[in-house]
Amino acid sequence: MKLDKVIAVRTEKTLYRDGDKVIKMFNEDFSKADILNEALNQARVEETDLNIPRLYEVTKIDGKWAIVMEYIEGKTLESLMAEHPEKSDEYIGRLVDVQMRILSQKVPLLGRLKDKMQRKICLTDIDATTRYELHTRLDGMPKHTKVCHGDLNPSNIIITKDDKAYVVDWSHVTQGNGAADAARTYLLFCLNGNKEYAEKYINLFCEKTDTKKQYIQKWIPIVAASQLSKGKAAERDFLMHWIDVVDYE
Repeated sequence: MKLDKVIAVRTEKTLYRDGDKVIKMFNEDFSKADILNEALNQARVEETDLNIPRLYEVTKIDGKWAIVMEYIEGKTLESLMAEHPEKSDEYIGRLVDVQMRILSQKVPLLGRLKDKMQRKICLTDIDATTRYELHTRLDGMPKHTKVCHGDLNPSNIIITKDDKAYVVDWSHVTQGNGAADAARTYLLFCLNGNKEYAEKYINLFCEKTDTKKQYIQKWIPIVAASQLSKGKAAERDFLMHWIDVVDYE
């Protein structure tokens, strides 16, 4: 496999293209268990009728673990939105449609969203009282078994030349409450400084799914705490605002 064409660089991984394949190579200190779990989750989602890249293999290259998958030719929804801001409503509508399609799926062997959120809250450095309130709120939220992408944003949707939407990066997928997934997408727009798009998104999601906006907002402090566990200093003040902004019931 050739590693001479870099298509993306992340904090702990680099993505290369080799012909019709993408090679996601992880840093040497990246958790082997997490890599194998990501591959397993992608394989499980691949058994649905969603458009996602096919997983080819998990291997080691130059002593580093790598996941090899299908390369999808096209443009990300993020790049299309940047090129054609006048079509933002159309593209946000496409995002919501893709998300609704994902949430309509069932994959019983995926991990539980609530369990993952509980673990993430425990990893934060917020005070014990707030952590208790977050755990209590999370425990009281309705239990669902919908497929939740966990990181659905315009950069993870690729539109092909024949106008098919493919969803990539399934490393955070779980099964759980779709409102939590919507809250995360909303928060990701905000973290990227796209407050206008965030509001358009959440309003359209609520309209298309017949969901009360307040129901999704109840998830935002929980999702913000989950994001806080990543320890990104630049995001801390913003996330703490969302964790503190809602009065707990």
